[in-house]
Amino acid sequence: MPTDNHASMADVARLAGVSVATVSRALRGSPLVSAETTARVAAVAEELSFAISRAASGLARGRLGRVGVLIGSPLQTWFSGSVLDAVYARLALADVELTIFRAQDAAERDAFFTRLPVRRNVDALIVASFALTAAERNRLHSIGLPLVYLNQRVAGVPSVAIDDVDGTRQGVRTLLGLGHRRIGFVQTDLHRPGFVFSSARRVQGFHDAMDEAGVGEEDRILLVAPHPQAGDVVAQAVLSMTDPPTALAVDSDDLALNALVALDQVGIRAPRDLSVIGFDDHAHAGRMGLSTIAQPVDVLGTAAAELALTLAAGEVPEHPDVLVPTRVVLRLTTGPVPVREPR
Repeated sequence: MPTDNHASMADVARLAGVSVATVSRALRGSPLVSAETTARVAAVAEELSFAISRAASGLARGRLGRVGVLIGSPLQTWFSGSVLDAVYARLALADVELTIFRAQDAAERDAFFTRLPVRRNVDALIVASFALTAAERNRLHSIGLPLVYLNQRVAGVPSVAIDDVDGTRQGVRTLLGLGHRRIGFVQTDLHRPGFVFSSARRVQGFHDAMDEAGVGEEDRILLVAPHPQAGDVVAQAVLSMTDPPTALAVDSDDLALNALVALDQVGIRAPRDLSVIGFDDHAHAGRMGLSTIAQPVDVLGTAAAELALTLAAGEVPEHPDVLVPTRVVLRLTTGPVPVREPR
C-alpha cells in the first residue's frame, strides 16, 4: 500500500473499486455519486490521508477558491497592512485564499498588465489604492474577471470607499469651530499619476469647508510634501512664513505624525503654537495624541472582500456601491487659536 505522502487519486480509486472520475466527484460531494459510494471513497481517502486539492476541486466547479488584491502602495504601510488583514480575515471565513499582487510603481504596474498574472488564477480581483486607466480596466474585463474597487468609486463597478471630500470638510469645519481662519492644507504629492487620488479629493473638501465659512483665498495655505516622511518640508515651510497658519489639516496621519516631530524640533508645538489634524486614524495616532479624521479601514477591507465573494460566486451584489462614513476624533493636537506675538 502506498505511504501517506505518496497516495494519489488513482490509489483511492483502486482500493475503493471505482474510477478516478468517481473519486473526484465523490470528494467534491457531487450528487451524481450515491451516498454509499461517497462514504466508501471517503473512508479509503481518510485511510490513505488523501485530500483532493482545493484548486482542482474549484476548477471542476468553475471556481478556484482564490481572490486577488492588486494594491498600489507598499505592503508595510499602515493602510495596506490593515486592508489586507481585514480582507484575509473575511476570505478565511469563507475558506477562500488570498493572493496579493503589488504594483507600487510604473514598472510593476506595466509588468502586471502585460503578463496579467491574475488570468486563470483568481475568481475576483480587489483593486486597492490606485485608479485603473480605461485601457487597464478593459484589459481585465476582456478576461472576464470581476472587479471590486477599494478606496475609490467608479461608475458601474462594485466599490467600497470613504467620502474623502466630506471627511475633510468635517475636519476643517472642526478647526473653524475652534476659531481658526488661517488654515493650511498639506497634500502629499507622490508624482505617480493614477496611484494617489484621495489626496486631491481631500483638497476639495478643504476648499468646500473654507467656502462655507466665507474664508478668502488669502487665508488658505496649500503646502505640498513629496512623501509621507517629509515632515521636515512642512516644518520648514511653516517656519519660513511671516504670517503662518494657526492650524494645519494634513492629508494623512503618516505625514501629520512626521510633521509634528519636525515642528517640535524647530520649537513649534501643537496645539500651543499650531493645531494639527490628520486623516486616517493610523495605529500610532492615538498613542501620539494626534487629532484625526478616522476612516475604518477594517470595515473597508471586510466590505470589499464580501463584494468579491459575491461576484466570485456569480451573484449580483445587493449593494454594489458601499460608502463607509468617517468621523472626527479630537485628541491633543488641536485647540483654540493661539495668541501670537508679532514677529
